[in-house]
Amino acid sequence: MNDKKLIFSGIQPTGTFTLGNYIGAVRNWGPLQDEYNCIYCVVDMHAITVRQDPVKLRQNSLNSYALLMACGVDPQKSILFIQSHVKTHAELSWILGCNTQFGELSRMTQFKDKSQKHADDVNSGLFTYPVLMAADILAYNADLVPVGVDQKQHLELARNIAQRFNQRYGDFFTLPEPYIPEVGAKVMSLQEPTKKMSKSDENPNACILILDDKDTIIRKFKRAVTDSDTEVCYREGKDGINNLMTIYSIVTGKDFAAIESEFAGRGYGDFKLAVGEAVADHLEPVRTEFDRLSKDKAYLKQCYTEGAEKALRYSQRIISKVYRKVGFVDKT
Repeated sequence: MNDKKLIFSGIQPTGTFTLGNYIGAVRNWGPLQDEYNCIYCVVDMHAITVRQDPVKLRQNSLNSYALLMACGVDPQKSILFIQSHVKTHAELSWILGCNTQFGELSRMTQFKDKSQKHADDVNSGLFTYPVLMAADILAYNADLVPVGVDQKQHLELARNIAQRFNQRYGDFFTLPEPYIPEVGAKVMSLQEPTKKMSKSDENPNACILILDDKDTIIRKFKRAVTDSDTEVCYREGKDGINNLMTIYSIVTGKDFAAIESEFAGRGYGDFKLAVGEAVADHLEPVRTEFDRLSKDKAYLKQCYTEGAEKALRYSQRIISKVYRKVGFVDKT
């Protein structure tokens, strides 16, 4: 690779990304390819920390891969692969796990949250999941990791693990830095705007899926919770409107002052309709490209196979050096 900084990011195979996934992360992945060396993957190994239907997991992984391409990730510009196809992630995870303290993992907020949600299956994978995440990043010695606000704790752990390894075995791992977009890093629920938008929300009107059709998107935005005021302006206490303005700003490129001017005296009804139409139009090319890619299974297989081969070649060099540093006997 050239001397550009390296970015790594992975996304869970949920099948269809939410507008929050798109605005907070995936939308930025395409443009980053011109400025950085980019490695992206569908993290199917992370997904099995909670119970999965194998048939659905397989399909969701393929859909997520196709969606990343539809959102602008070019497998000719980036390394794009499915996590379980690259064995080095699991191999490095074991070594990093032996350099991670039990107490560090027990303090992970997501472990506490998921343990409550999945109380009938609090497995060790759920507990050690952040170590595998660290391995995903450190297997490529990534400089930057695009993360949402809720993932900063995991990235900090990856840095701590890397630092501890470096202290024990000599400087080797790069300490990854977070890459967080300034605007739109967190998209909130359309029904409870103090809560993050989530696909698992019981209220179907709370979440926009990027493959929702135009009518569905507009209908959900029309039902978005706002407040008793009528003025479209960004202000503390107006969580619903603030969320809608953030979304509208992202998809149109207009700043908040321009949005306030555009909707002065027009009320919330007009604004919610405009946001719905703008989001639907913005996502139309993604839906069209996803439909095309998902029908071309041979091309998708070619892309994820070649992506895995590139990722393995790159990460194998890192793993070989790690094995040598910790004292394993050379195989060749």
